[in-house]
Amino acid sequence: MSDMTPERYATTAADIEREVGRVIVGQRDLVRSVVLCLLCEGHALLEGVPGLGKTMLLRTLADAVDVEFSRVQFTPDLMPADIVGTQVLEPTDDGSRDFRFRAGPVFANLVLADEINRATPKTQSAMLEAMQERSVTVGGVTRALPRPFLVMATQNPLEMEGTYPLPEAQLDRFLLKIHVPLPSADDLVMILNRTTGTATTTASSVADAEVLAAMVDLTRSVPIADHVLRFAVDLVVASHPESESAPDLVRRYVRFGASPRGAQALVLASKASALLDGRPSSSVDDIESVAHGALRHRLVLGYEATADGVDADQVVDAILASVPPPGAGVRGAP
Repeated sequence: MSDMTPERYATTAADIEREVGRVIVGQRDLVRSVVLCLLCEGHALLEGVPGLGKTMLLRTLADAVDVEFSRVQFTPDLMPADIVGTQVLEPTDDGSRDFRFRAGPVFANLVLADEINRATPKTQSAMLEAMQERSVTVGGVTRALPRPFLVMATQNPLEMEGTYPLPEAQLDRFLLKIHVPLPSADDLVMILNRTTGTATTTASSVADAEVLAAMVDLTRSVPIADHVLRFAVDLVVASHPESESAPDLVRRYVRFGASPRGAQALVLASKASALLDGRPSSSVDDIESVAHGALRHRLVLGYEATADGVDADQVVDAILASVPPPGAGVRGAP
């Protein structure tokens, strides 16, 4: 859709957020982060304890954008073929039998990988090619996935029973890792009113796959100044303990810093953030606003961090505090 403009982009995104907000009470920052992933065609990982509405949020998002949606409930006995599909022997018109491909649930625009860390690492790895290459290979044949394509996964905190840590290679494929907070007391009252009565609220469709694809294209076309790009790079470099610019917290607690995909996530998400705020180009403030989501899952912390009660967000805070913005007067500038 060539007529997608920044103004229409912002209006459509606001409509999506509004429709999701009709179902999901509060959680504006959470909804904004998920919409950022949608507009970047980037995978999202939502982490929170059970019962916080993670699955409901992603189902509601699919209703608001009217794309092909599928859900995979990850369990310890789930097999890779249950996700990507398999070859099955079926009868043909002439009475013989032949192998035909039966597509798995990954063949959709928006795939909800529910409780992804309840499956074994072997099954989790089946998502890697789909998430990175946006294609799957079954029976020696590579098949492209529909576009736009993104995986939105939920997981329970890793210390809970019956879960498996996600491999670092798979974590790196997620554009943002989003923490799902507990609702406030006032929001919880509203949630109870909505969910324990007879009335139900649903989201209306305000966009489709064609509109979403045009918005993704516009996100990537947003200009970004060299000094803003350099700021994103400096943040990633400072996340490595061997770097001269690494703050003390990184040197003490980080084993491995963010990958180049971390810099890509910072830049892409900052572009979408700028458009959502009605600005024509990405700024330092946009980079800072998405830094925690883009970097927290890409930092490999040592056991000392667990022992001292230091988490990834505290490390990202230290990185942001240690990397100076590129010159006075550019923060928030287009």
